[in-house]
Amino acid sequence: MEQNTSHIEPTTFPIAREGYPFIFASAFTTAVLALLGLTVLTLFFLVLTFFICFFFRDPDRVAPRDSAAIVSPADGKVITVGEVETTPFDDQRMLKISIFMSIFNVHVNRIPFDGEVEDIVYHPGKFFSANLDKASKENEHNAIKIRTGDNRSFWVVQIAGLIARRIICKIGKGDKVSKGDRFGLICFGSRLDVYLPTDAKIEVSEGKVVRAGETILGYMP
Repeated sequence: MEQNTSHIEPTTFPIAREGYPFIFASAFTTAVLALLGLTVLTLFFLVLTFFICFFFRDPDRVAPRDSAAIVSPADGKVITVGEVETTPFDDQRMLKISIFMSIFNVHVNRIPFDGEVEDIVYHPGKFFSANLDKASKENEHNAIKIRTGDNRSFWVVQIAGLIARRIICKIGKGDKVSKGDRFGLICFGSRLDVYLPTDAKIEVSEGKVVRAGETILGYMP
């Protein structure tokens, strides 16, 4: 897991800079193979280079203006919605929403709601498929606790998957964050869990396809 406390720029190049090393490596390999006259391998790595560019795409998003709205932190499909007695990080009863990201989704993660980063808990775990229930507790994950202006708290958890081996987090404790801000990404397929106060009003159900920074998951009371 990589982490730093630098502030996130409001806009970025259409490809996340974390993808540059992968893109350059694949493009360099493509060029070398082309010079060697290895046509089949050249075409394979050319396609691979374009796919990596596609994977690390980072489109701008516009968050809804409603101050009570909670937005999705990730692109993907909602696989879990429900109440849990405790979270893996504290003993509070909370509402849990899990979002599964396939390799075809945008993987840049965004802040669901305005607040201040109160804590970040990193756990170097296993790498089960991210759509399994046990992935929440047992997989490598990075949990971010955010406290809102009215003293409520919620968690956003980046979870590595079967293929994912790199969690990137660009915020640190004490940082003030705004709804829709980019805060990190997970490479090559993964999952995000959101734990909300029990009195939040949930507006999504299992199977819903969501977009980071735009789709409303629910509302703070």
